[in-house]
Amino acid sequence: MAEADVRVAGPDDAAEIARIQLTTWRTAYADVLPEDVLAGLDPAETESQWRHALTGGPASVLVAIEGQWLVGFCAAGFAPTTETAAADGTEPPDAATVALVSTLLVEPRWGRRGHGGRLLGAMAQRLSAEGATRGITWVPEADQASTGFYASVGWQPDGTVRTLDAGGRPLRELRLSGSLDLRFERS
Repeated sequence: MAEADVRVAGPDDAAEIARIQLTTWRTAYADVLPEDVLAGLDPAETESQWRHALTGGPASVLVAIEGQWLVGFCAAGFAPTTETAAADGTEPPDAATVALVSTLLVEPRWGRRGHGGRLLGAMAQRLSAEGATRGITWVPEADQASTGFYASVGWQPDGTVRTLDAGGRPLRELRLSGSLDLRFERS
């Protein structure tokens, strides 16, 4: 494997981040999201949203590099309290120090090479240094690959679910939660 690294994303990475997001969603979520939803994703709009996020948005974005290629990315930041509430709506005592990993994607052709782990590990260190004490993320219930990846670092479903509207079709997501002191387990 070529040399791999993680670095902070900049505005010049927006086009590649958007390409990776759309490629990954269209591949990994073909059985989860309706075909018309995936076909309707606009590359220019997605790139514009990432460029905006990378020029002053509240989230931190890291990218994974292998050789000369940008192969994945992770966006995270402190979680809004609406994301940390328990299933019954109560706010946990640590709500102010919970981080939300909003997106962690590695382009499928670069998968299984450690990029996801490097991204999450670097982001966890960064968030911990900023005062975060634990992390959460949302994954589609049907996304066994992501659920398995997060389980490998000790993140588990915490009992909170939500259902989103995915182009007129319900998309059930599980909230996973875990320590930012990551311990990777090999499967």
